[in-house]
Amino acid sequence: MTFRTTVWALAFAGLTLTSAAALAADGVVEKIDAAQQKITIKHGPLDNLGMPAMTMVFKAADPAMMALVKVGQKIKFEADRVNGQITVTKIEKAK
Repeated sequence: MTFRTTVWALAFAGLTLTSAAALAADGVVEKIDAAQQKITIKHGPLDNLGMPAMTMVFKAADPAMMALVKVGQKIKFEADRVNGQITVTKIEKAK
C-alpha cells in the first residue's frame, strides 16, 4: 500500500509541474492601457488556449500587474479564460 501511494504521489507531482510549465508563454509588451485594465502582448503560442503566436489585447486580472512591466519589455506570462475574457493571470519580466 505504501509503494502504491508513493507512485501516485510522484505521478501527480509530475503532472502538476508539467501543467504549470506548459502555461508560461513568452511575449513582448506592445501597449499598456491602465485605465481600461488592458495590456497588448505580442506572444508565442498559448497552448492552454489553443492559440498560435500573435499580437492581441488581454485583460489584466489585477491592475497592479501592469505596473510590473513596461512597453517594449520581454515578459513571461500566463493567460486563461476568466469570466469569458482571455485574461493575463500572471506576468513577470523575462530573465
